Amino acid sequence: MLKERVEELLKEAFEERSDLFLIDFKMSPNNEIKVVIDGDDGVKLSDCMLISRAVEHNLDREEYDFSIEVLSAGAAAPLSSSRQFIKNIGRDIEVIDKETRKETGLLQNADDQGGTITWKAREPKPIGKGKVTVQKEWSFKYQDIKQAKVVIKFN
Repeated sequence: MLKERVEELLKEAFEERSDLFLIDFKMSPNNEIKVVIDGDDGVKLSDCMLISRAVEHNLDREEYDFSIEVLSAGAAAPLSSSRQFIKNIGRDIEVIDKETRKETGLLQNADDQGGTITWKAREPKPIGKGKVTVQKEWSFKYQDIKQAKVVIKFN
């Protein structure tokens, strides 16, 4: 009963703030609620507080003994939602498919079905010795991906 009520409250909160979206929701047997969120423009502390209060202030502490933790997905967390891919267009990501193909490239586009990354690679010349730089492209479907994450660069 409590889990369904929390899911309902989360849905209402995300309808109110359509720029935020749910990444993960877990509830332990002893009513420890853990919510991971992301946003089209990132997540601020005030966003986490808003979601936490939307749940906490609408549950009766006399009826339910619970704790709630609301977190942002984090920069190093794997991408798990099409909205996360879409918001990261123009950034370098690392993609590993279910067949263990692993590529790192610039996310050129993404939609509800999948995305495309591009990168440069050095390959042997078709004729003669030496190597030549070529532009590579990989279009993938989300259901074929084992893991994808943003590549964080420090300058």
